[in-house]
Amino acid sequence: MQQPIRNIAIIAHVDHGKTTLVDHMLRQSGTFRENQEVAERVMDSNALERERGITIMAKNTAVKWHGTKINIVDTPGHADFGGEVERILKMVNGVILLVDAAEGPLPQTRFVLRKSLALGYRPIVVINKIDRHDARPDEVVNEVFDLFVSLEATDEQLDFPVLYAVGLQGFAREELSDANEDLSPLFDVIIRHVPEPERPVEKPFKMLVSNIEWNDYVGRIAIGRVEQGTIEKNQPIILLDRNGQVKEKSRITKLYTYAGLEKVPVDKGEAGDVIALAGYENTNIGDSLTSEEDPTPVAYYDIDKPTIAMYFRVNDSPFAGREGKYVTSNMLKDRLMREIRTNVSLKVEPTENPDIFKVSGRGELQLSILIETMRREGYEFAVSRPEVLMQEIDGVLQEPVEEVIITVEEEYSSRVIEILMNRKGTMTSMSGELDMTRLEFRVPSRGLIGFRSDVMTETRGTAMIHQQFDGYEPFKGDITGRNNGVLIALEHGSVTHYALEGLQDRGQFIIEPGDSVYMGQVVGLNNRSDDMIVNVVKKKNLTNHRASQSSDAVKLSTAKKLSLEQFIETIEDDELIEVTPHSLRIRKKYLDPHERKRNS
Repeated sequence: MQQPIRNIAIIAHVDHGKTTLVDHMLRQSGTFRENQEVAERVMDSNALERERGITIMAKNTAVKWHGTKINIVDTPGHADFGGEVERILKMVNGVILLVDAAEGPLPQTRFVLRKSLALGYRPIVVINKIDRHDARPDEVVNEVFDLFVSLEATDEQLDFPVLYAVGLQGFAREELSDANEDLSPLFDVIIRHVPEPERPVEKPFKMLVSNIEWNDYVGRIAIGRVEQGTIEKNQPIILLDRNGQVKEKSRITKLYTYAGLEKVPVDKGEAGDVIALAGYENTNIGDSLTSEEDPTPVAYYDIDKPTIAMYFRVNDSPFAGREGKYVTSNMLKDRLMREIRTNVSLKVEPTENPDIFKVSGRGELQLSILIETMRREGYEFAVSRPEVLMQEIDGVLQEPVEEVIITVEEEYSSRVIEILMNRKGTMTSMSGELDMTRLEFRVPSRGLIGFRSDVMTETRGTAMIHQQFDGYEPFKGDITGRNNGVLIALEHGSVTHYALEGLQDRGQFIIEPGDSVYMGQVVGLNNRSDDMIVNVVKKKNLTNHRASQSSDAVKLSTAKKLSLEQFIETIEDDELIEVTPHSLRIRKKYLDPHERKRNS
């Protein structure tokens, strides 16, 4: 007798509580021992995920509920990691759509829901965080229904079950008035509503590779749902690419299924279940594993194309090689090629210069996560300002446009509208919620480079910003860049307190006394719109005359500390960010002022 199986993905906008809900599903299904110590948001296993409180990589887990095995995939909520969501949906038969009871459906909710409905899934809607003081669950259910209608859902899909939950406290209810204190209604609805996967066990084996992991002992591990047939250890299997070309013939060395957070070794896998297997070094996401009897690939649909690119290059500054472990072009190339094996929405292309690589992705956040991950691994390199990827459609130059929703206090709304209008944005709606204003815009992607820091400055950090790629539109003309010029170091040396004292009225510095700088390094933002060369290493001439006490009283203003994302938003086309394991610096592409003038 085959064990009943359900395969589900949890989809939602960022920060609506997916990972926290999965935590409680694992706990309440008896996956952990009574006395087992388990971290909060146990599915966010990567250090960057835990620090930022976001999910970056989709993760697989499985729980058992009254004899039924439920394979669960926790997906990212950020638009930049949409590629993770798209490929994961091919592994499941149903989705749980999680929506915040106060915020309602947001751009990413629309994106993941559109993909799910197109695959024919009938979602289960969970209204989460009903304990919020500003929760409005009934209105949110209506908004979700309107969203389904606008995405042309079928009558079957519109008849979705609704649950009300507080993921943090681990309970779900079928009615707001219920007093239930656990997640059993959610498990019951999954088993009732999500269809059992088709399980044609008698047909030849076929599986689409939807995810890939790496293990130092067994090598590459391919993860996916078995479409048909059964699979056993040591069985000879053919690896095909998307076009049906044979990539590799080999035998399966390891076979796993999921139980809780663990991969459990098994001797056999069968249709409908999610399995992981090793033995194929050349496997990539989108490949098919098939038996020798029927070597035809499983259909795989294309993932949305990248919209933004940055150039990664070997660091050639005067400080090159001081802090990094991996600094050569071959090391940089190998690392980027390793990334695209598992990160399907990234694209890496060589350029005419062997030291420079063009890396394209979905957005600034996705690329900044890659940069941060690489510097933590010991890589040292430089990156350029992001550039938007245009497309020519029917002879017309088109650019990517994003849907942006900003919730701000009423007093700041006019300033935010002005910022987005200057960036060629078009307002599509404006509504009031209590003393907050919700603004919806369509803005060209290139107008959004650096906009987040501008909006946060103007709203004193109170704005809530959500953005989502929404298609291509004809090119909208030039957009003005950074308003301020920069302060550039005149020569190599160590920054002195004395030099900064005399220059602090020129602008805001991003270096401190004692820091080492080199000629052509950007040391601050100018108060004016042009670039200015300044001497920040100037020393005080010592004489035997004692100066008045007044010089000791000068206080330096605090240096502006920028995060990696702020560095990316700040730089212009003629600048680079120098990235090392210990430092981030902005520099001019041409360090020598005469060379800069010649090339401008």
